[in-house]
Amino acid sequence: MKFDYANPYLSTRIPVFARNVVSTSHPLAAQAGVRILQQGGNAVDAAVATAAVMTVVEPVSNGLGSDAFCILWDGEKLHGLNASGCSPEAWSPEYFRRKYGADAVAPPQRGIDSVTVPGAVGAWVALSEHFGKLPFEDLMAPAIEIALRGYLVPPIVQQKWAAAAPILESQPGFAQAFLPKGRAPDVGELFRFPAAARALTAIAESKGDAFYSGEIAEALERFSLANGGQLKVRDLSNWRPEWVEPIAQDYRGHTLHEIPPNGQGIAALIALGILQHFDMASMPVDSVASQHLQIEAMKLAFADTYRYVSDPSSMDVTPLQMLDASYLASRAKLIDVKKAKDFKAGNPVKGGTIYLSAADESGMMVSFIQSNYMGFGSGCVEPGFGISLQNRGHGFSLDAKSPNVVEPRKRPFHTIIPAFLTKGGEPVMSFGVMGGNMQPQGHMQTLVRMLDYGQSPQAACDAPRWRFNAGMEINVESAMQPATVQGLAAMGHQMDVINDSYQDFGAGQFICLAGDPSVEGYVAASDPRRDGLAAGY
Repeated sequence: MKFDYANPYLSTRIPVFARNVVSTSHPLAAQAGVRILQQGGNAVDAAVATAAVMTVVEPVSNGLGSDAFCILWDGEKLHGLNASGCSPEAWSPEYFRRKYGADAVAPPQRGIDSVTVPGAVGAWVALSEHFGKLPFEDLMAPAIEIALRGYLVPPIVQQKWAAAAPILESQPGFAQAFLPKGRAPDVGELFRFPAAARALTAIAESKGDAFYSGEIAEALERFSLANGGQLKVRDLSNWRPEWVEPIAQDYRGHTLHEIPPNGQGIAALIALGILQHFDMASMPVDSVASQHLQIEAMKLAFADTYRYVSDPSSMDVTPLQMLDASYLASRAKLIDVKKAKDFKAGNPVKGGTIYLSAADESGMMVSFIQSNYMGFGSGCVEPGFGISLQNRGHGFSLDAKSPNVVEPRKRPFHTIIPAFLTKGGEPVMSFGVMGGNMQPQGHMQTLVRMLDYGQSPQAACDAPRWRFNAGMEINVESAMQPATVQGLAAMGHQMDVINDSYQDFGAGQFICLAGDPSVEGYVAASDPRRDGLAAGY
C-alpha cells in the first residue's frame, strides 16, 4: 500500500522501517522479540517470546492464564489458530443458579467461577512446533530473565494496576502476586515475579506439558478446589488449540481476514461489507458524514454478532450466511445518512488484552493476541506459579435460549481478535487493535483510514476514535474535533467525550509490507495509548 506519511495528529510515535520487526505494547517485550530474531529465530519464534514476556511486564492485561488467537502468513498461505479455552466439565446453568441464585443471568464477573481453561501456553507450543526454528526453551528465556531480575513499571501499566488493586485485592492470590508492598507498584518501581519465572521454567523444560497435565495443572486444580471452583486437571489435559481457516471480507481491492467464531472478528467483516456500499473517500476523513456511516455500520454488525456468535457448535447460522453479499447490501440500506438509528439483529438465514505483531525478512508475518479479558482477569492468582487466571467464563449466558448458554467443555463468546490484510492472495499487513468490543471497531476505523484515505499506519493509530457501546450510546476521545462531536450529536448519537483513552479506545500495533521483505522490509506502527514500541533491524 502507498501511504501519505504526513501525520495530521499529535503523536508520541514515528513509523519504524525495518526488515525484521516486532510491535507490541511494552518496549521490553518488543526488544525480546528482536533479540530472538537476531539469534536466528523467525517471526513465529519472535512472537512467542514476545508473548511470554508480555505476561510478565503487562500483567494488567494478560498472564499465563490467558487465552490467545493467531493469524500468520508462513510465506505461502494464511493459517489461523484458535487457542481459546473451554468451560470446566462441571459447569452448567444449574451449577451457577445453585451458587448464585435463581435470578443469575451469567457466571460471575470475577472470582474462581469465572475461570475457563487457559489457552495461551498451548498457543505458544503449537506455533513453535509447527512453524518455529529455535528450541522452545530459548523462546522462554527472555521472560524468565525479566521475571527474576524484575523491571521498572511504566506509566500506563501502573495506572491500570492501581485502578484494579481495590477491586481485586480480596481475590485469592492477587495481593500476594501483585501487591508486594500492600499496594500497586509506583511508576518506575522495580517489580519482580519469581513465581512466574518458576512457571515459565517448567513450561520451557516440558514444552507446555507441565501446564496442562503436570505440576502446574495439579497446582491449578488444588487452587481452584480450595477456593470453591471446578477447574480440574482433566479439563486442562483434555483441551487442545485448534487450527482454523480464517474468514474474510473484501474491501477496496483488499481482503481482511479474521478468526471465525467463537470470536467477534466477524463484526469487523460485516461492518466493512456494509461500508463498501458507500463512497467513503468522497467525504473528508474526520468529517461528520464519514464517522456517522462507520458508526452505523458497526452498530449493524454488532446487532448480528451479539445475537448469533458463540461456539460454532451452538450457532444457528453460519459465518458465510452472516457475510452473504446480498444480505449485507440489504443491511446497508437500513442506514439513514442523516440520522442515527438503533438497529436490531437481522435474519441472515435464507429460506483490561495485549496484541503483538512480528515479521521477518523471509516474509513470515504473525498477528497474535492474548488476554485475561478484564484487567487482571478473574483476579485469582495461583500463588506457587503466579498463574493469573482469566475471567472468560463471564462471557457465557445462563439463558437456555441463548446460543452462548454455558455448557460443559464449551468455548465462550470471545472478544480478542487478531487481523490480517491481503491483496490478490498476497500478504499486506498483520495488525490488531486490543480492547474489548473496541477491537472490531478499531479494525474497521483504522482500515477505512488507510484504504479509503491513504493514511499511514501510524496516523491511523494516532487518529481520534469513537466507540459504540449499546443503543445510541457512543464514546469519543477528547481529541476528536468538537465540530465532529457536535455534528454527530445533532444526528441523534448520544455522545460521551472520554479522556481515558486506555480504557475505552483500545490500542493498535501494525506491521505493513513496504515491498520485498528481504529488500525494503516493513513499516511498523505502535499505538501511543500504551507504553509500547515498534522495534526492528
